[in-house]
Amino acid sequence: MKKLLLTSALSAAMFMTATHASAADYVIDTKGAHAFVNFKIKHLGYSWLHGRFNTFDGQFNYDPKNPNASQISVNIDTASLDSNHAERDKHLRGGDFLNVSKYPQASFKSTAIKFDQDGEEATVTGDFTLHGITKTISFEIDKIGEGKDPWGGYRVGFEGETSLKLADYGIDYDLGPASTHVDIGLFIEGIRQ
Repeated sequence: MKKLLLTSALSAAMFMTATHASAADYVIDTKGAHAFVNFKIKHLGYSWLHGRFNTFDGQFNYDPKNPNASQISVNIDTASLDSNHAERDKHLRGGDFLNVSKYPQASFKSTAIKFDQDGEEATVTGDFTLHGITKTISFEIDKIGEGKDPWGGYRVGFEGETSLKLADYGIDYDLGPASTHVDIGLFIEGIRQ
């Protein structure tokens, strides 16, 4: 249950360098708890085990006039795994799964983002590192919305989800045939800097 929260994968923030005159840098709003890195994995094929990573950060760059120049970077504190069960979390943080003492961080950094013509959906490709192993992954994202907030700032939000094979990241603890993959969800709201 829970493997590696990677992509966590998830991936899953954003960090960019502006390449367009009107591009803007955003910091993922983790202080206000308006961003989440969640995971779920099947339990015996009968139900789902859900959890999240409580500590992560990231940045992204986004320009609605040139969205394909966007970039994102996210770092996840693997020890912050939380499945709402202390003993299970201890096991998941240990050597059978995330081995957080040896691999305290998972990360994602985009290498390409390709939006559709409407600018509302995109495919994100990048390097996801979990359990000391880096692999290139791609996943779909949706733009939730953007605009001014009540405090004088400007925000934009996205969500995306991907499925990761645990064995690809060196996590081979036998959870049964229904639990070879973990689904990672990234829900981010960025504050323009």
